[in-house]
Amino acid sequence: MERKLGISIYPEKSTVKLDKEYIDLAAKYGYTRIFTCLLSADKPIDEIKKDFTEIINHGRDKGFEVILDVAPNIFDRLGISYDDLGFFAELGAHGVRLDLGFDGVKEAEFTHNPYNLKIELNLSNDVDYLNNIMTYKPNVSNLIGCHNFYPQNYTALGYEFFLDCTRRFKKHNLRTAAFVTCKGELGPWDINDGLCTLEMHRNLPITTQAKHLWATGLIDDVIIGDGYATEEQIRSLSQLNPHMIQLDVELEKDINEIEKGIAVDTRHYRRGDLTEYMVRSTEIRKKHNSSDISPRNEFVQRKGDVVVGNNDFGKYKGELQLILKEMEGDTRKNLVGKIVEHERFLVDFVGAWDKFTLKEV
Repeated sequence: MERKLGISIYPEKSTVKLDKEYIDLAAKYGYTRIFTCLLSADKPIDEIKKDFTEIINHGRDKGFEVILDVAPNIFDRLGISYDDLGFFAELGAHGVRLDLGFDGVKEAEFTHNPYNLKIELNLSNDVDYLNNIMTYKPNVSNLIGCHNFYPQNYTALGYEFFLDCTRRFKKHNLRTAAFVTCKGELGPWDINDGLCTLEMHRNLPITTQAKHLWATGLIDDVIIGDGYATEEQIRSLSQLNPHMIQLDVELEKDINEIEKGIAVDTRHYRRGDLTEYMVRSTEIRKKHNSSDISPRNEFVQRKGDVVVGNNDFGKYKGELQLILKEMEGDTRKNLVGKIVEHERFLVDFVGAWDKFTLKEV
């Protein structure tokens, strides 16, 4: 399934000019999703229509899919019937996200709406909600899921709970999304400690957050929850390969060009016969069976170390290994770098035959 990047905009908290500029910036780097929020809308319905329509149509013109976040009380506040989603179609939205659920029957009916709007469900609950909806025969082509974000420190999802929730949706092969935080100041509420789905992501670099979500194999689309992300943050996410793990590595100062080339100029893949101690990239050996890789250092092998077999390693010369578990030193290997500390947990996601790359930082 295609994996996408998205941004969030909050027209009530910003200006049309700034929102359009942000949409233009994201479009420049290939983003294709917009999340926007009607949860805090408290203006008259005509003003809401005017404000949101201009922004949403600008997003559509730039190739974005726009999803509006709503809750049952919004239907009452704006005088919208549950049986007619025409209001959201008039705004130009591609779909609506139901922050809170109904009874299963209603959600299934929503997916058959005549406007062909997507119905996005809240993923952040480990209950039998989705199976209930499936009982009532929804149009699954109009059914997608997205996690919540959590503006308050220490309130976002725990990792195991996140996995349990998301697997319920992936079991039905539905598109999924989750939020990362750029640590911006813009959000829907007066508290904003970062708008992320996973608590463990709150203080991580935005690229590490996205790498982790994609590495789980459970999230299709990654959306920046807060605004405004900087151009560097927007760019750095766009440069990631959503289908391959890319790890940031700090190279040792004394490595030679051959070792550097093996580490960062090569697309690696892990052997299929797994060991719990290391990720082995062995195909690269063929290219370097006659290269000179002099023994250079002695070291204890620790998680996150990147090592290359040297001249003393026989047929294993040139093999690259990512260390998963501490081992005694081996003078037949040279230490060429270390995965940056905040990304070392990601080496555990490199499975059998998985492709991966290393990027020098």
